[in-house]
Formats: sequence, C-alpha cells, structure tokens
Amino acid sequence: MILGQVVLDAILLGEIVLGARAWLPWAIGLALAALVVLVWAYARRGPGGWLRGAAALLKTVAILALAVCLVEPLFTGTRPRPGSNVMLVVADNSQSLGIADRGARRSRGQQLQARLAGEQGWLARLGQDFDLRRYTFDMTLRPVKSFADLPLDGQASALTGSLASLAERFRGQPVAGILLFTDGNATDLGDSPATWQDLPPIYPVVLGAEQGLVDLSVTRVSVSQTNFDAAPVTITSEVVGQSLAGRKIVVRVLDQAGKEVERRTAAAPPDDEPLAQRFLLKPEQAGISFYTVHACLEGEEEGVVGSRSAEATLANNRRLATVDRGGGPYRVLYVSGRPNWEFKFLRRALERDDEVTLVGLVRIAKKEPKFAFLGRRGEQTNPLFRGFGNNADEEAEQYDQPVLLRLGTEDKDELRGGFPTAAEDLYRYHAIVLDDVEAAFFTQDQQSLVQQFVSHRGGGLLMLGGKESFADGGYDRTAIGELLPVYLDRTSAPPTPGGWRLQLTREGWLQPWVRVRTTQPEEERRLAAMPGFKTLSRIDAIKPGASVLASVESADGTVRPALAVQPFGRGRSAALLVGDLWRWDLQRPDPAESDLEKSWRQTARWLVADVPQPVEVEIRRQAGMGQSGVELVVRARDKLFEPLDNAAVAIQVQTPDERTIELSAQSSGRIAGEYIAPFVPREAGAYRASVVVTAADGSEAGRRDAGWAVEPQTEEFRTLTANRPLLDRIAQETGGEVLSLDGLDRFVAGLPNRKIPITESWTYPLWHQWSVLALVIACLVGEWGLRRWKGLP
Repeated sequence: MILGQVVLDAILLGEIVLGARAWLPWAIGLALAALVVLVWAYARRGPGGWLRGAAALLKTVAILALAVCLVEPLFTGTRPRPGSNVMLVVADNSQSLGIADRGARRSRGQQLQARLAGEQGWLARLGQDFDLRRYTFDMTLRPVKSFADLPLDGQASALTGSLASLAERFRGQPVAGILLFTDGNATDLGDSPATWQDLPPIYPVVLGAEQGLVDLSVTRVSVSQTNFDAAPVTITSEVVGQSLAGRKIVVRVLDQAGKEVERRTAAAPPDDEPLAQRFLLKPEQAGISFYTVHACLEGEEEGVVGSRSAEATLANNRRLATVDRGGGPYRVLYVSGRPNWEFKFLRRALERDDEVTLVGLVRIAKKEPKFAFLGRRGEQTNPLFRGFGNNADEEAEQYDQPVLLRLGTEDKDELRGGFPTAAEDLYRYHAIVLDDVEAAFFTQDQQSLVQQFVSHRGGGLLMLGGKESFADGGYDRTAIGELLPVYLDRTSAPPTPGGWRLQLTREGWLQPWVRVRTTQPEEERRLAAMPGFKTLSRIDAIKPGASVLASVESADGTVRPALAVQPFGRGRSAALLVGDLWRWDLQRPDPAESDLEKSWRQTARWLVADVPQPVEVEIRRQAGMGQSGVELVVRARDKLFEPLDNAAVAIQVQTPDERTIELSAQSSGRIAGEYIAPFVPREAGAYRASVVVTAADGSEAGRRDAGWAVEPQTEEFRTLTANRPLLDRIAQETGGEVLSLDGLDRFVAGLPNRKIPITESWTYPLWHQWSVLALVIACLVGEWGLRRWKGLP
C-alpha cells in the first residue's frame, strides 16, 4: 500500500529518473537471460495447469524487480517549499449567507461554518505546505486567527475592495493563491476594475444555488423632478422577482410618516426581468423629504413574520427615495412698460406657489420733458406725485424720469432706483420676465448686465409678446436681443389680428412644463377649447439651437411660432410671442381651477430650474471609504457668482437616530470654491445635512440642505442567487478555478502540482526501499511454496 501511494505521488507530482543509467544494458541483458532460463526450465517440465503458470509469474516479477533495482530508479520533482509561499483563505461574513437554498436543511453560512470549523484535513494540509493567512470580509477586510467564530452579520459584501486590499497588502510577496468562499454577490461592483489579471490566482468556492429561491426585491429607485404643477416629482422603481410565476405583487410609495401615498398592483415579472413602476407625487412640504418604495406579494402589504412569508427574505423589499425641493424660494423679477392683464394673472398664479416669489417693477408713467408751465413755482418733482408729501425728496421721480411701481419687494430699498445697475443687485434674482417694455427703457450697461445675468449667473429670461416687445420694442441689435431664441430682423407683415389657435409642437409635447394635463387626450381637448388669441408679435425664424415648443395657426392656415426657447451660456431664454394670453382664463370651465395659472406656475418653475445657487451641495459616493462612505461636496459662490475661496464651511449632519454630528469641509485643492467633507455613516437610514458657508469677511454667503439614504442591507440582499458568472470571470482572468465545498480535499491534494512561486526539488529512491526487497522475497518464496505444495521439481 505504501509503495502504491509512493507510485501515485510520483505520477501526480514528479517524474521517474534512473540513478545508474550505465547499468541499464546490463540490467536488460541479465533480465532477458534470466527470463530465457526460466522459460526453458518450465517448458522442459511439460505442460502444466494454472498452478505452474502462477509460479512462473511470481518468479518473473521477482526477476524484473531485481533488474529494475540495478538501474536505481528515483522519483524526482518539485514541491512548494514549506512555509515560503502565502496561501490566503478568505471567507464571506455577510448576512446574505443566512439564506437557505430550496431543499437545504442548513443555510449557506452554516454549511460554510461546518467546512471551516475545527481542524479540517484540507485546512491542516494547507498549513503544512503554505504560510496560511485567514481573513473575513463584509463591509471591510479583517484578519482572523481562526474561523471558529464566523457570525455572518456583515451588512455588505465588499468583494472587489477586499480583493484589491489583499493584492496591495501582499504586493511583491510569493502568494500561491486566494481561496475565496463567497456567493459572489458583491455590493461594490461599481468600483470593480476592468480586469482582474493583476491579482494572484483566485479559487472561488461557490456558496449557494443559482436559482430556485422565491424572492421579490426593489433593485433600483430614481427620483426626477419636473416643473409639472400637478406632480413635480417622479419616482421610478425597478422590481425584480424570482420564481413568482402566476403571483400578484403590490408596489407602494409611503411618506415619512409611513402613510401610503400611492399603490400599484401588477402581475409578477418573469425571472430576472425588471418591472418598472412610475409614481407621480407632489410633496406637501419644501426641503428634503424621504419616501419609501415598498414591494411585496399581494396580501403581505401589512407585513408578516419572516418565517411565514413565501419569500426567502424581506430585507430587500424596500428602498428610500430622496426628494430635494429645497432650492427655493426662487425670486422672479417682472418688468413691464405699463400695467396690464398678464401681470395680474401671473401674480395671482405665483401667490399659490411656495417656491417662487414674484417681484414687480411696473412703469405707470413714462418720462416726459420738463416744462415750467407743467409745474408750480419751486416744484421739481413729477406732478403725478403731488400731495404725497415727498416733493423735497431728492430721490423722488423727477419730470424726466419714469414713474415706477414696486410690488413684492423685500424692503423699501429694493429696486428703489429702478432696474438694477449693479451685478450684485440683479444676481439676487433667479429669472427675469420682460413684458411690453421697449429696449430704450434700459441703458446699454443694463442690457449688458441682463446678458451676463443669463450667460454667467445662469438665470432665466422670458420676454412676453406685446406692443413694445421684440422687434416692435427696438430690441434688434441689442444685448438683450442677442439672448432671445428668435431673429428680430426677420419679420413679415403684421399678422392679421384675431383667430390665432394655439397648438403644441413635437418638442412641446415632450416638455412637462408646457403641458397642463397629464395625458395627451386631455391635453388635446384643452387646446381645442382654448380661445383664439388676437395679439401676436411678428417673428418668422428661430435661431440655431432654439426649439419651438408651441405655435399658432390662423384661420387661413398660416403657422407662426408662439413659444421658442434656447440655452444661452449657463442659463436659458424664452420668447412667448402671444400678447394676450390672459384671454385663456376668461373661458375656463371650472372656476376653482385655472389652467392659465397652472401654466404660469410651470413656466416660472422652468425659468428658475437648474439656476445655480450661491451654495450647492452634492452627495458623492466615495470609493475606499466603505460601502456607505460619502463625500459632501460643497460649491460656494460670492455675490458676483464667482468661486468663493477662503470660506468657512460648517456642516451639521442629522443621523437616523436624531443625533447631530458637526463637520468642517476643507478646500478640495482642485476646483476654486469647492470644499469637501468625508463622512462614514455608522447606521442605516435617512441622513440630512445642513450646510452654512461664511465668507472671509464674516458675512454669510449662503446655506443649503441635502439628504441621502444609507441602505447597506438592501444592497446586500439585492439578489439571492449565487453570482456564478462573476466568479467564473474572476477565476479565468487570474488563472484560478471555481470550486465547490465538496471538492476542497481534492483541490488541496493537487495544489502542489499547480504553478507555485517558490518551490524546491525532491528525490525519492524507489529501489532503496524495504518494500521492494519484501516484494522480491515474497515472490520467490511464493513460487517455491507452490512447487513444494504440488510436488513439482
């Protein structure tokens, strides 16, 4: 048996060489001579039965064994030098291993614990041949002395980061391989490298089956915000099911108090095919809000005991959606050359919007030449203000100044001198609306300032159609005219008044802020019921890069642009060419609901959407900071909207358990006005951050709130089936092999035959063994005994 094991090891691990090759001809000659004599001796005794053949065979074996010993056969080969090579055994410690596959009595983690516990034979063999290092990983990588205590309580599976850490930690050392016990469901695949070829050979041991579990999970939630008045927030969720054929599922959205906002019932999707659900919401409060998207089997909406649910786990059935409606209040500056109906309806509409504030600057009288006979003796101010008691005021409107009315201002000094002349004054607003006011109302510097407001500050500009707007207002070849999305020098004859019917273009149907109804048939009925407009500015062509979102058509079929938009620098501009939009409100079917007011609110939100704020906060997931680690990136600007350096950035983070953590952001050193504060959450839930930026002179530059959700458990249970394709790719690219728990002993036995960094040569003399002599003696004695037993010569 020992000889057989030696021969087997030699075949697997080495090769046979001859120590006395010079004796090979003699050994062959002597063996042949002995065999000839043996054949002659048995042949002369006449024919015999099986007994004589067995005796001859025993003596033949003895002769051949002695002949082989003459050439001194040796087994030689290479093997890992004991203790010189590093072998890493890495075990997954995440909660997902607590799942039991269908038909299994023990969970994946329990099977792993049983295979790693105690002094397993394969583990002891590895310890003899290699420098054995043991590690566990979940959110981070940790060295352990033994696997006796494997709690399986990790909230994440940082597989990619753990392998990268091992490669970096043992760079330059002789690593024979990494024995990796995992189900392959990594939660940090977004940070995975394009290739795994720089890693040592990895031998993944697959835990879990690739199918068979009943499960429903919310794999992704995204939030998008539009300017649609009825539902400005859209939450899109993706639900994936396994083994749910014929079942019904329920997807719900819950607010922060756990109250159900909306629900959908649908048939369960096919395995591994995502089912998308869109929910349109209107948050009741401004600022940061968190909604929960919950998916479950029909009948389990109110929750069940885990063991009673048909699903393998309920840990992946919900996700948080972060809604940020905290950019306001936005301020819109309305400038009009005369009191009109549009301002009335616009102001009424925005009074119902908590996010947008309208500030009006309305001219009620133009400037006029000063004549002595128009005033009384010693009177310098405009007679329109006679009796108001401000005749001696140097800043009161003079004869040669227009009379302006300020509405909705924050204080008595705002817009006191008319339209702003300084950038810091105009940059306080987010959008400008120009209505029926001629270009001569503005100085050249003010027009250039408006252009900088849009291009540099990133504000919005809307010009409404009227008697003194666009080309009729003299905006051709002016700085403001350059902002507009239409050509002012390409006008046709004045359009025939009356009968202009509004219709949306293809681009207009795609813009939520242009539509008023939620469905296309309802919107088409609304357009058909709108009255005909009588005032339209003369515009025939739009600029390259601009889009026509709405047009008007006359009774004779003439089509003209009605609403055109374009981006300009950091901001955007729009031209609403209809001058009597207020007629729309005169024929509303429901007195309590005004489509015109809703349209004005949506238009105002579009104007201020994406306008840069003095302080902006971005929550950025950061690699190398754990699964939940983030960076709070703060961008600060001064009153001229230039990057603000040398600022103090204070951050207060509110944790899910209502604790407050103080942070201080430091300059990134890469981008002017950018500050970064790293933060690693310690628990799952919703986080809020309040940021206050203080300039170098001690003044407050601005403040902003932000929020994000930490859900490591949801990511951990995102999928329950073993990710065999990922493990196959890792093994293939690193030169390893995918294994099973039952094949560990066979793998360890053949490991020395694989490519090992540090090896040593070994030699095993086959001829210099007592077993060989015992074999020869046994064969000769057996042959002699058989002959004596039957009385043969």
